[in-house]
Amino acid sequence: MSERPTMTTTAGAPISDNQNALTAGPRGGVMLQDYQLIEKLAHQNRERIPERVVHAKGWGAYGTLTITGNISRYTRAKALQPGAQTPMLARFSTVAGELGAADHERDVRGFALKFYTEEGNWDLVGNNTPVFFVRDPYKFPDFIHTQKRHPKTNLRSATAMWDFWSLSPESLHQTTILFSDRGLPIDPMHMNGYGSHTYSFWNDAGERFWVKFHFKTRQGHRHYTNAEAETIVGRTREGYQEALFGEIERGAFPQWTLQVQIMPEADADRTPYDPFDLTKVWPHADYPPIEIGVMELNRNAENYFAEIEQAAFSPSNIVPGIGHSPDKMLQARVFSYADAHRYRLGTHYEALPVNAPRCPVHHYHKDGQMNFFGQRTGNVDAYYEPNSVAGSAAELPSAKEPPLKISGDMDRYDHRIGNDDYSQPRALFNLFDAGQKARLFSNIAAAMAGVPGEIVERQLAHYKLVHPDYEAGVRAALKAAHGYQADTISAAAQ
Repeated sequence: MSERPTMTTTAGAPISDNQNALTAGPRGGVMLQDYQLIEKLAHQNRERIPERVVHAKGWGAYGTLTITGNISRYTRAKALQPGAQTPMLARFSTVAGELGAADHERDVRGFALKFYTEEGNWDLVGNNTPVFFVRDPYKFPDFIHTQKRHPKTNLRSATAMWDFWSLSPESLHQTTILFSDRGLPIDPMHMNGYGSHTYSFWNDAGERFWVKFHFKTRQGHRHYTNAEAETIVGRTREGYQEALFGEIERGAFPQWTLQVQIMPEADADRTPYDPFDLTKVWPHADYPPIEIGVMELNRNAENYFAEIEQAAFSPSNIVPGIGHSPDKMLQARVFSYADAHRYRLGTHYEALPVNAPRCPVHHYHKDGQMNFFGQRTGNVDAYYEPNSVAGSAAELPSAKEPPLKISGDMDRYDHRIGNDDYSQPRALFNLFDAGQKARLFSNIAAAMAGVPGEIVERQLAHYKLVHPDYEAGVRAALKAAHGYQADTISAAAQ
């Protein structure tokens, strides 16, 4: 048996006894000078960090992205060139649940990816749905408040959720997906992932293209009903973690096919819908998905906290050849995600091993809490810029992104004017077969238990504008489940 290493304090001093506190005699009080005990207790008090405001409960693993197609005419990004293989990290999550929530809840799932490219980290922060509940970031904090706990009862409020949704018809597309079969995947491997937002590609010629990212599961789609999920939660609250970790440990590495939809820059002025609206999809008939690669997850983290809980994803992390778009939600997230990480993990969160780029890093950010790496400019005398110090970090003009060609007068525009929030949910509804529609109606009715009739009727009016059968089906399901009549839900359902 090999000799075990010596246990030490955080300062490296050897510990002689890790079982007994220092006391004044066998029955005496604990001594304040027991610095080893104090260090141990103080570290325990600080083991927890603030959980994420949203997407708190998550599961992740490492893998690779391999490019098999050729889209070099659209982007100069090295990680997307034919044959490129890039190490990456994925984190899946629920949106609303806290850190200790059950995995099998009906909710949107986060689908966050970090690619460690030779040009820097590229993060794609999306969901398992191609759309979202709102299109304007001004509404996002209020929406999240409806998904969290009521300030008085400290319970989740169906009334708050449906009140917000019924006053926000742009949410119809997302809620139809949420309450359909795909709203409750059995595990992370059996669901798609989407960049959701519209991003952009740009090539060496300075040409820009709009792009949507799709990660299509190769394991097939599998989902639970509400009743099945309740049974699973009764057995375990960690079903997703068990499934993802277990599959990878067994060598059954899950895969997703990477597809992109590409739109010429000028087409954004010609589509009947706003291509930068997060509540809309691009019809595949107009912009067919192009298969370009495979993502595989093949390694579990060695330490969940260090590598998954401290993993920080932000759409502000892009590389040459990939850019943003006028998507208002995306532009707000470019700020808010990185800002959340600086609050939660610290100023230098991207120096943590899981977040650190695999390429050389040189910047002029200075000092701050937990700066354990010193200067990153190439020369200790170069702590400002511009400078004339030999060997200091310099700009790379060739990495300049071409300018966006969309502009307008700056104002607070009403995001509903000119927007059709009913045709895309109608198209989705028409794709469902009779069984899928019946489960959709039943899931919505179950989620509306206890919601005031005024709010229910407001939401039913939206469903009628999507399709008369949608409204009629939900109304019938409400009556069957709760004895709902016109504008009241039975006291039993309250």
